[in-house]
Amino acid sequence: MTFRLRAAHIDDLEHLYEMAKLTGGGFTNLPADRAALTKKLERADEAFSKTYEELGDDQFTLVLENTETGQVRGTCQLFSQVGQQWPFYSYRLNTLTQHSRELDRTVRAELLSLTTDLEGCSEVGGLFLHPGERAGGLGLLLARSRYLFVAMHRPRFADRILAELRGVIDDRGGSPFWDGVAGRFFGMTFQEADYFNAINGNQFIADLMPKHPVYVAMLGDEAKKVIGVPHPTGRAAMRMLENEGFSFEGYVDIFDGGPTMTARTDQVRSISQAVPGKLSATDLDIGERALVATGTLGTFRSAYGMREIADDGSVAIDALCAETLGVGEGDEVWSVAR
Repeated sequence: MTFRLRAAHIDDLEHLYEMAKLTGGGFTNLPADRAALTKKLERADEAFSKTYEELGDDQFTLVLENTETGQVRGTCQLFSQVGQQWPFYSYRLNTLTQHSRELDRTVRAELLSLTTDLEGCSEVGGLFLHPGERAGGLGLLLARSRYLFVAMHRPRFADRILAELRGVIDDRGGSPFWDGVAGRFFGMTFQEADYFNAINGNQFIADLMPKHPVYVAMLGDEAKKVIGVPHPTGRAAMRMLENEGFSFEGYVDIFDGGPTMTARTDQVRSISQAVPGKLSATDLDIGERALVATGTLGTFRSAYGMREIADDGSVAIDALCAETLGVGEGDEVWSVAR
């Protein structure tokens, strides 16, 4: 089977809705709500239709399509600049050191402080792959194609980029972190708060959450254990982010305590190593395995293939990749080694 990633459009609504029902909760960027998903797709259509090349407040949605069946089997999103419609809240894990001369004792206390430090960053998120397709490197295709999109539309994205990983969710669909921290103030279950956030945004956090730092030592053991820990299904995603140059700098999600990874945009490996080139041939037999992309905004598409870069910067790719992307000699493609 052959897959390509392409721009999502409004007629992908039912595909996204069916996948959203499989996420198991805690997946704010893919709510199982048709109205919310429709708004996302409409916003993406608006972003794809913009002609100016500058940093704005855009959300781009991409989908993974089986080119043989037309089925959509995965999705991911990019946000050009977070915190523009409503504040982008995180907890920052830091340490307060205090010393007593009389006791000759130094005490170091870990604190969770509510912050909007990451406002203005770009974000890669909303990555979900259908459970039936979690093999063959399709998760890597979804994840890294986002960076090719950024490289191909660099003026539309900020100089710093983040990725939020879903935190630990228990067997009941609840969050030990939410129960131990924010849930004490809101009188809402994690599922209720997560759903409300997905549909309405998190301004209610600003309205009701105490602004004082939370001492980690005062939390229950179950909440402590999951601070900055990704959901078991997200551990591979965390490793992929680290391989791209992202790091954990103490920022955690205010709902489930999952880690937020950050990087300088131009230092992300798949962005810094992505290169453009004109196609010189589309019948390559043996070459370097690569991710190859073409198109602009709404016509963006990417797929796996083989490439060979000539001294003059032109690129040869294999016939299957060329067919999947719908490109021919003379067309421009971007690529990065797989």
